[in-house]
Amino acid sequence: MTQKATYDDANLILRLYEMRREARMRQARAWFTANCKVKSYDELIKLAPGGSDENASIRMVTSYWDLVASFMTSGVLNKELFFQSGRELLLVWERVKEYLPSMRAAYKDPAYLKHLEIIGNEFATYFKKQDKDAYEAFLKRIK
Repeated sequence: MTQKATYDDANLILRLYEMRREARMRQARAWFTANCKVKSYDELIKLAPGGSDENASIRMVTSYWDLVASFMTSGVLNKELFFQSGRELLLVWERVKEYLPSMRAAYKDPAYLKHLEIIGNEFATYFKKQDKDAYEAFLKRIK
């Protein structure tokens, strides 16, 4: 049985939304959404070489959503309430999941973005249960 969302869950979601509005984060999110549609780690390195603003944007966006996901994997934040308004996490997961295994190998860090992976997969399952056609349309829009 899913635990009922609380006012604390809602307040945390609002705080996380405020963090997304910070100027550099907004810039990073806009760049990621518009440009980071790579299929491999090699493509990612070409698009966003180490030390570049693009690389900083990728790291900022992915680490932010991994942080948010960690709140859910640890039980601090109600998943279902988050899934109702946090679709950007799913966008980031769907964009990252193809090249994440090779990135983990390159970093020698098998747990890199692990929370994003766990919650991204749970979010995809949740979305598909709500409306499989809507989920497929979402994937077409973001890829």
